[in-house]
Amino acid sequence: MNENENPYFDYTACPVEVLEEKAQAAASQAVEPQLAEPGLREEMKKTKKSRGGFRKVAFSAGLGLCFGLCAGAGFYGVKLGTEYFAKEEISELESGAAGDALIIPANGQAEATHITYVHDDVSDMVEEVMPAMVSIVSNYTSTGYNIWGQVYSKQNASSGSGIIVEENAEELLIVSNNHVVNGAEALEITFIDGSTAQAVIKGVDTDMDLAVVAVPLENLSPETREAITVATLGDSGSLKLGEPVVAIGNALGIGQSVTDGIVSALDREVTMEDGSTGTFIQTNAEINEGNSGGALLNIRGEVVGINSNKIAGTAVEGMGYAIPISSASPIIADLMKDRVPEEETGYIGITMQEITDQVIQMYHMPQGVFVYDVEEGSPAQAAGIMKQDIIVKFDDRKITSANGLKSALQYYMAGDTATITVMRQVDGEYVSLELEITLGERPAQK
Repeated sequence: MNENENPYFDYTACPVEVLEEKAQAAASQAVEPQLAEPGLREEMKKTKKSRGGFRKVAFSAGLGLCFGLCAGAGFYGVKLGTEYFAKEEISELESGAAGDALIIPANGQAEATHITYVHDDVSDMVEEVMPAMVSIVSNYTSTGYNIWGQVYSKQNASSGSGIIVEENAEELLIVSNNHVVNGAEALEITFIDGSTAQAVIKGVDTDMDLAVVAVPLENLSPETREAITVATLGDSGSLKLGEPVVAIGNALGIGQSVTDGIVSALDREVTMEDGSTGTFIQTNAEINEGNSGGALLNIRGEVVGINSNKIAGTAVEGMGYAIPISSASPIIADLMKDRVPEEETGYIGITMQEITDQVIQMYHMPQGVFVYDVEEGSPAQAAGIMKQDIIVKFDDRKITSANGLKSALQYYMAGDTATITVMRQVDGEYVSLELEITLGERPAQK
């Protein structure tokens, strides 16, 4: 087979330029067709034959083009039809509430299906929850020494965030971090409408780094009360890795801002600056200075965590932590209660001792409050608390320090009952025991 012949089509390939040259040469030599030399007639026949081959090629190409156009039109029609139905299904999904059970026909049958989808635009959710967010300015006085050794004092202010969690007949209750309000001489709350009001500390939990502050309703204008809302607390225990979350807070103290991300880790154990450890939600949503005390929300606008910039500090970027709301809720409920007067606070009857980090690591001891001694006839002895027990929990509160236990007792009177969880060494290992205790009256000071 000649290299110019195509095995799939009945024609001989020949360059167009060659044919044109041959045709021109033949025309210049011929005066009349009938006077043409026999050799020229043969050349013209060959030229016509070659042109006939090109007609076959053109005809084949035309058929292929026609087939392609018909196939493309068919595919385009199918695409239009499927997109039409897809758009109708999407419109049905968008018209229903998120998480609703929808009936979607498939092959003539109806199946109930829960559909979850992620939407990049969270502006509607943010608009709904923002009235429950507040900014907190903590005013305090710091002291120091100048170069001449003289003591001086300086007025300072730090910024944080808060979440409105309850409104009762007398006051508005706001949850934040303990380190946001600790040492404050005055607390200024800024609401969604830009108005401000003074707040007082209702209660704190140093171990969980939680605080509740209260604003008297009489200090709020009708317009502000109309503008604010109470946040909805969710369930942090139902969070999943990769679930989208949104962080809202007074970042850098310049006003409320919004960042988003996903749940990067759950039950992440972190050791903080004071040596205590805690279990937190890890997220890649930006949590900066001033975000502490603000809300970590799921896509439904429910508070699933309380952000804390103190946990991560400046050691890393793109990583934030939040106190799980399911762990914080029982403590917040206690902190919202009125504290018992100091002279009426319930009494346990133990001598406590702090456990340092070095001791914990050296002897593999649990973190908590070490019971150095138990008084004879005390509520602690009656409950079964023994020397060398380590108190790790008081009701629902995690206890890691003596101050944490004292803070918990501020809401219990003599005669109240509570569950104390202790770690006791048995056969060289620590085991957990839950003991019921009825608090006694505090002995009179001698």
